[in-house]
Order: sequence, then C-alpha cells, then structure tokens
Amino acid sequence: MRITLTAMALAAAVPCLAAEPTALRETFGNTIVSTYPDGRQAELWLHPDGSYDAEGRRHDRSKGHWKIKGEKLCLKQSHPFPFPFTYCTPLMQGEIGTSWTGKAVTGEHIRIQLVRGMVDPAKSEG
Repeated sequence: MRITLTAMALAAAVPCLAAEPTALRETFGNTIVSTYPDGRQAELWLHPDGSYDAEGRRHDRSKGHWKIKGEKLCLKQSHPFPFPFTYCTPLMQGEIGTSWTGKAVTGEHIRIQLVRGMVDPAKSEG
C-alpha cells in the first residue's frame, strides 16, 4: 500500500493552467517534489505519452498512467502491482519554481514544488 500512496500523494502537486494535457507541458522533463512534515521528499515525473514514474519518500518506486478528467489529474498505478482504483486530484496553477501546500492522500500536509530538470527514472531502477 505504501508504494501506491506515493504517486497518489504526489498527484496533488501537478501545476497546470487549464484542464488540458497541453497545459501540463511545463511538467514534462521536470520534477514535481513533495516535502513531508518529517523532511523526506517524494518525486513524480509525468511523461507526454500519458505515463508516469514516481519515487516515494521511502525510495519506493511506482509507475502508471495519468489522464485529465475535467479539472482533475487522475493517476492509475500499474507497477509494482495494478491498483484497483484511480486517484484523482484537482489541477493546480503554477510554473517552475512555484511552491504551495497540499494534502497527501495519507492526510498529511505537504509542501509541493515544480523544479527544473529530472533524474532519469530508468537509471534508478534495479
């Protein structure tokens, strides 16, 4: 369950100007970082093909697919195991360097920031 919650908690971090995939363009190739109250960070990478990679604050990895549904970004995990539901969160306005607070799916308050650049998620997999 911890792995599944990683991407879902990070989903609240997605900045966008409108509810269209093109509005997510600034997130592609960059990193969405969520900082938890204990100081640990989780990262989310959205890809233009509708897939995502995530690394949780405990360094657990997950993958899946994202879609825009109305004014929300929805994530569906496929790895390390398919999760039986889709998690949706409102899209937020922002650009690189913008930070704001949000609430993780775990209920914790998190600090969210879109930062320039990304670590290649494939390099971190073993």
